[in-house]
Amino acid sequence: MTAVVLSAASIAPQRWRNGGGQTRELFAWPAHGPWQLRISRADIDADGPFSSFPGVTRWFAVLHGHGVVLTLAGRRQQVHADGDALCFDGALAPDCELLDGPTQDLNLMSTDGASVMTRAVPGVPWAAPWAMRGLYTTVAGQWRTAHQECAVDAHALLWQGAADTSAWTFTPEPGSCGSSWWLGFTPKG
Repeated sequence: MTAVVLSAASIAPQRWRNGGGQTRELFAWPAHGPWQLRISRADIDADGPFSSFPGVTRWFAVLHGHGVVLTLAGRRQQVHADGDALCFDGALAPDCELLDGPTQDLNLMSTDGASVMTRAVPGVPWAAPWAMRGLYTTVAGQWRTAHQECAVDAHALLWQGAADTSAWTFTPEPGSCGSSWWLGFTPKG
C-alpha cells in the first residue's frame, strides 16, 4: 500500500473552546463515526487545562518552543522539544503551563487498541508490527522502506493504513534542524 503525505499547512486550524490555542486534525480513523485514532498538531498560546478524553490513551510531544509543564494527578511533568513523548490517560485533563512562550505540539490519541509515539532517529531503521504506521516531521527529508521511498516536506504527516512490518528510515535534508516522530496504532481484535 502506498503511503499518503498530508501537509499540516493544508489543514485549517480549529480554535479551542478555552481560547488557549488551536488544533489541526491531521488524521482520524475510521473516517466516519467515532474515531479510534486521532493525530493532530496543536499550537498552545496560553496556560490552561487540556480537554478531558475519558477512555483515551494520549501521547504528547513538544515540536517547537521551550516546552510546557503538565500537572497530571497532582504531579508536575516537564515536556521539552528535545525530550521524549509523554503518554497519559486522556481523562486526566492536565493543567498546562507554558515555560517561556507559545509551543507547537504533536498529539496522538487512541481508543480500543494500542498506540505509540517515539522519536525517529535520523537514518536509523524502525521496524514495528503496528497495523498502521506513520511519520510526523518538522523537517524535510527522505522516507524509505524496502519497497517504497518518497520525499516528505517539513511539517507533514506520512501515513500508511495497512500492516507493513518492513523497516522504515527517515533521513532529514543535510543541515536541517528539527524533530521527527514514528507513530503506530493497532486496533483491538
